[in-house]
Amino acid sequence: MVHMADTACSPRADRRQALHAARGRMLSGAMAVLLTLPALPALAANFAPPDGCRLEVTVQNRGCTVSQHYRCSGDAPGDQWVVYFTPEGATYQSRIDRETRWMESTDLRTGLVDTLEDGAKDDASFSGLLATGSDDFDFWTRSNSGERLHHVGRDELTGEKISIDGVELERTRFHLTTYSESGDVLIEREGQQFISRAQGRFYGGVETSSDWTGASENSNDSPVRFSFPGQPGFGSTKPEYDCDLQMVRGQRPDLLRQLMNLKEART
Repeated sequence: MVHMADTACSPRADRRQALHAARGRMLSGAMAVLLTLPALPALAANFAPPDGCRLEVTVQNRGCTVSQHYRCSGDAPGDQWVVYFTPEGATYQSRIDRETRWMESTDLRTGLVDTLEDGAKDDASFSGLLATGSDDFDFWTRSNSGERLHHVGRDELTGEKISIDGVELERTRFHLTTYSESGDVLIEREGQQFISRAQGRFYGGVETSSDWTGASENSNDSPVRFSFPGQPGFGSTKPEYDCDLQMVRGQRPDLLRQLMNLKEART
């Protein structure tokens, strides 16, 4: 990918400064937000969902993460939550609805909360994807820092079925572009994921992403092992796969990581 020079007067430099300013405003209120979050274990050996919620499955993923998928009796039918753990503890939490729409998500390291805005041009539709083999989506999210982001993309079933650790999954292709409120492209992502019809959710896969600076990255967040109630590893918060590689690569910058969270919200 060709890298453009970032001069003080270039649109790209202005965009980056505006985004970093928004992040600074968000961080000033992070502690207040964190005080309102459900109690989550940091470095505990096992995850316990909030009261009134039931942990369904623990998934060990590539990329040195482990995810806890649970549902709560007080939510709308079909809603489900996920919390992601790295070796440093709980990092990310999100809720989707029965159509896998991104309802809300929280970066547990910064307190940044993103919620779905009403009136989407084209809501994500899991049932539509299953019925027709493809689903377009076009919606906006708003953060507690006041930042609005526009997400446009498409999911497609490839027709390939695969079993991972005894769980039947189907492979998808996707493309997603995230824009700023003013219409500038912030990040583009494409690759493959997996869906579970039985569980009504997406799981991560292999993808390529590029951001507004011209930087690009390849990643693999595919599931490796599923642990259901009563099975070894159920509730474990210690990631087990690719952690040595992740230590070498380091952590992606906060802003880029936050823009990458849409995929995690869908999984």
